[in-house]
Amino acid sequence: MAEEITCLGKTFNNEEERREYFRNELRKKLPELKKIDGFPIGEDEDIIALSDPPYYTACPNPWLNDIIDNWEIEKDFLRSENKRDENNIPNYPYAIDVSEGKNNPIYNAHSYHTKVPHPAIMRYILHYTQPGDIIFDGFAGTGMTCVAAQLCANPDKETKIKIEKEWSATFNNSPNWGLRKSICSDLSPIASFLADKFSSTESIEKFDSACNKLLSDFRDQLGDLYYVNYKHSRCEINYVLYSDVYLCPNCNEDIVYWGQIFDYANNSDYENIRCLKCETSSRPKNLERKFTTVFDEFLKETIRIKKTVPVQVNLKYRRKNINVNLEDLDEDYLGKISNIKVNNFFPISRMPEGDEARRNDRTGITHIHHFYSRENLKAISNLYDVCRKDKYTFFGFFNTAWHGTLMRRYNSGGGHRPKSGTLYIPSVSSVGNIFNIYQNKLSQLRRFLFETKDFKISDRVIFTSSANSLLIKSSSVDYIFTDPPFGANIMYSELSYIWEHWLKLLTNNTKEAIENKTQGKGKLEYQNLMIECFSEFYRILKPNKWMTVEFSNPSAAIWNSIQTALQKAGFIIGNVSALDKKQGSINAYTTPTAVKQDLVISCYKPSSVTIKNLKEQSLDISIWEFVEEYLNHLPIHINVSGKTSSIIERSPRILFDKLVTFCIMKGISIPIDSITFQSELKKRFVEKDGMYFTNEQVMIYENKKATAPFVVQLKWQVATENEGIEWLKRELNNSFLKYQDIQPKWMQAITAIRKGDILPELSNILEQNFIQEPDGSWRVPNLNESKDRDIIREKALLKEFNTYIELANNPKSKRMKEVRVEALRAGFKHCWDVKDFQTIIEISNKIPQNLLLEDEQLLMYYDIAKDRM
Repeated sequence: MAEEITCLGKTFNNEEERREYFRNELRKKLPELKKIDGFPIGEDEDIIALSDPPYYTACPNPWLNDIIDNWEIEKDFLRSENKRDENNIPNYPYAIDVSEGKNNPIYNAHSYHTKVPHPAIMRYILHYTQPGDIIFDGFAGTGMTCVAAQLCANPDKETKIKIEKEWSATFNNSPNWGLRKSICSDLSPIASFLADKFSSTESIEKFDSACNKLLSDFRDQLGDLYYVNYKHSRCEINYVLYSDVYLCPNCNEDIVYWGQIFDYANNSDYENIRCLKCETSSRPKNLERKFTTVFDEFLKETIRIKKTVPVQVNLKYRRKNINVNLEDLDEDYLGKISNIKVNNFFPISRMPEGDEARRNDRTGITHIHHFYSRENLKAISNLYDVCRKDKYTFFGFFNTAWHGTLMRRYNSGGGHRPKSGTLYIPSVSSVGNIFNIYQNKLSQLRRFLFETKDFKISDRVIFTSSANSLLIKSSSVDYIFTDPPFGANIMYSELSYIWEHWLKLLTNNTKEAIENKTQGKGKLEYQNLMIECFSEFYRILKPNKWMTVEFSNPSAAIWNSIQTALQKAGFIIGNVSALDKKQGSINAYTTPTAVKQDLVISCYKPSSVTIKNLKEQSLDISIWEFVEEYLNHLPIHINVSGKTSSIIERSPRILFDKLVTFCIMKGISIPIDSITFQSELKKRFVEKDGMYFTNEQVMIYENKKATAPFVVQLKWQVATENEGIEWLKRELNNSFLKYQDIQPKWMQAITAIRKGDILPELSNILEQNFIQEPDGSWRVPNLNESKDRDIIREKALLKEFNTYIELANNPKSKRMKEVRVEALRAGFKHCWDVKDFQTIIEISNKIPQNLLLEDEQLLMYYDIAKDRM
């Protein structure tokens, strides 16, 4: 007799009874849920059929807070068993090296546009949380965060040994292993569907039984679809190569790409090709594609589409895989496939408007069914018919449906697969045997199920929703790990369009946080959407808790959009680490402005006390409360290959910038100038190696530094005037230098100046910011001298800013091609102080847009000014 199941206070005889009860409840709630941003496009019954409530819903989930309340109660039980130690959760970011590959049974269970390997996520979860804590990911994709949270309870032996070794070397202790609860959501229905399957499990016996029956039924339906006669033998097809056809510019004879243009022996195009009919020589790039006019029986209309022909078949012949040209077969393969009838369901839908979705329109491939050869369209529709009612066999369908398209590229070395991140169809497609592709996927899923055998669906929640409209109550989540979309990197909804039509549920992309010309979303629109999402994340996260954001985009403008969005939402960035995906490792610490590698951003929600005190208490007290809290959220020591690495966030410049940014984002007047701040900083905190620490931290730093005594100063790449001044301070702190000694190094350092930013001559920067001795050498001014220099410099900057105001007010003036960013910063700050928001907006509309988008301070002032208008 099956064991009774309790779910949200109700008892059921089995899982199916629980599922049907909550499906009926979900059906009643759909009218209200449809009012929420990101509600998917589709029929109610398709949403109900996909959902496994309350743990997985293919729409917003109305039971989230009930589940969270139950999980909070479970924490008491863990405390009673001494499995939780809230006082031992680190207050500093995870900033150590990680090396983690992607080749494991879970990662390989299903492909997706982008994924972070779950063992890497586990390290962050173990660092920031305790068993029983609640983790959230609002851009969940395939749910690797849920997978990582569950595997913290019972990791595989190799991962456990590796992480414990790292913990021992870095923290001198062991991680607190144990189950963490997780909530994962995504705007995409296919993403949340896959996340549900990735983070649940099935018995191997039940899976094997379902697979055996399904494969038998599928084989019967296919008949001899993937068999041909060759040398009087019946041979199974592994794949068929379909080649594009071009036209001879002289006689219009067909020129087949495979063999005539593409040299498959050397895996490259010929430099020149010769027409087999008229022998005219041509360069491949000068050839025109051949089109053919056909009647599309499914659209019931005549279409013009590129001509593609099968040219070679890879067969199983006498226990070997061999390549056979079409003309060498014992039958007419073209005639065979032309007579195929497709009777089962398949999507007949126009590809949507989009930056990526209609890339194939020029070749006549306009609808979903055009992405499949005729034999594979029949096979994949048959497969859909036999597997869609079973949870895990349907899981394997979607990867098969992707690999079964014409996007699957031929690879002379094997491993034929579609190109990731695009809907590109190559000139030679490897049309694979759907039965074999699917059977291989089922084998991968079987290995996956061995890894996830301890998973329980009640330990996580998956739902489909926009990240800007969460039904989660405020301050209820213990940690957030997320890998959001970044600018125009990946067009998620467009890439998922084919999958989601098989799912019969589409992404509502109104709130999709991407750059997309077709959707009318530029960098600022993208940033505003990210602000909405991060504001929700900030709301649901408990105070003084952390969020980790994996960032992947080489654009400085997108990087600044993310920083602005995080800070405007209220987060404080505590650490930025570089992520090298090629090596699968999170490398040494880097500066906040670095954009050449993927980044891992660690940020925290400040305590409610700090925010309240900044608004209500004496500013002299609350400023330093903020600084102390920030210092307590920074790494104390970073060991890079046996050397102590400098931590740029602990420098006075960054500390002051963080204070200014926080005040502006919270609508608080900036209470102190830079020189006074630095003077007070020296009195209240301890300076070591150019970095500031609390009294407690400096002792830890000194002890750890003793094991790695050589301090590595981060290479300072000068991209702005302000960075140039800091570079000069570092150079002149060591010794007084004359102009001729500084100038050669200066020219090497300023190679990264942004286009449109006017950098004054070195002599002018020295005169405005430093002191020249009688012998001609330059030195860093003391605090009193710095105050005088700052006054003089600010007057000069504001005078220059006034010339920009005159240009902006001139109706005949065009957009300025070059401006001095430091003058803009000084001017925007002055406008902010006097609440002249209109001038900030007018100037922003006249300056080079790359400077506005790539400069964190300018973008911050502009965003706040827009809000105040």
